[in-house]
Amino acid sequence: MEPLASKIRPQNIEEVVGQKHLTAKGKPMHVAVSKGHLFSVIFWGPPGTGKTTLARIYAGDEIEEMSAVSAGKEDIKKALKRGKRVIFLDEIHRFNKAQQDFLLPYVESGKIVLISATTENPSFEVISPLLSRCRVFVFYKLEDDDVESILKRTGIKMSKKTIEWVARMADGDARRGISLVENAYRLYGKVDPSTLESVLQGGVLYYDKKGEKHYDTTSAFIKSMRAGQSDAALYYLSRMINAGEDPKFIARRMVIFASEDVGLAQPTAVVVANEVFRAVETVGLPECGINLAHGVVYLSSCKKDRRAYEGFLRAMEDVKSYGELPVPEKIRNAPTKMMREMGYGKGYEKYSRESFLPSKLKKRRYLR
Repeated sequence: MEPLASKIRPQNIEEVVGQKHLTAKGKPMHVAVSKGHLFSVIFWGPPGTGKTTLARIYAGDEIEEMSAVSAGKEDIKKALKRGKRVIFLDEIHRFNKAQQDFLLPYVESGKIVLISATTENPSFEVISPLLSRCRVFVFYKLEDDDVESILKRTGIKMSKKTIEWVARMADGDARRGISLVENAYRLYGKVDPSTLESVLQGGVLYYDKKGEKHYDTTSAFIKSMRAGQSDAALYYLSRMINAGEDPKFIARRMVIFASEDVGLAQPTAVVVANEVFRAVETVGLPECGINLAHGVVYLSSCKKDRRAYEGFLRAMEDVKSYGELPVPEKIRNAPTKMMREMGYGKGYEKYSRESFLPSKLKKRRYLR
């Protein structure tokens, strides 16, 4: 059965959603398609942003599609024998140096028009001689509005709220969003937040090997240290050891606690907790109970500062809500000439007080 993403793929450049810096009237790819002007090009950008779609529209029937994951020199030779002049090589970064060297004379002589796609920076993954003979076009993550527009083309009935939900989950990857909708529809016959969440969960279940009391005691242990109640923390430590709990499990919880709860108030607490863990590994029970007791009293007595941890949680929420927002160009890495010409690193000041957060999050403050 033909995948839904394939069924609704745009057939001409006017139907392409997103990448208007390339596909809008008067822009490079629109001009090239309109005039039938073929030249070797590398499409660089995240998955699901239209690289393959634009390659097919650009080359039309002349195209021979290959994936660098499975293709090799012989596949290219066979394509040439069949009279194919335009080769679309997906994931070109998977071709090693020798394979890319093999392509070079064909591209240089014009026997092959190479259209390639990659999610990796071509400055690092494509050999310089080949890179210099190709134009590089950058694809950007699709906006939520773009993904919503694509989802409406599926013909599957969905509420506005559901479409918006899928667009957020797709995180700029149209193919991911379409696949999510397609799987929910095939499994449940309808697409709504409930069926979509079922598809995402994948049926992962967790089995509690030691029962509810195990987790209740662990919770009481952590909360006692958090409240600075050393006596209660020692009591619950003793209960866990007496019940046969793995002392390394307890020590791991203490290492986590040192960063999560003590945090900035006493940064060396994590050093102490790690040394307790090492002692537990080295000594073992019953003697390592002494090491655990010392660590528990120390961590309980420390002042607490959860700002770093809570700031991290707030930042994670934004990552989940907004996906991978574009990094401001002035703080992007720019080790190659091509990247510098694209504006990467331009205007960077080491000690600038201007926010380096993505533009949508300029006013965010995670550490409070």
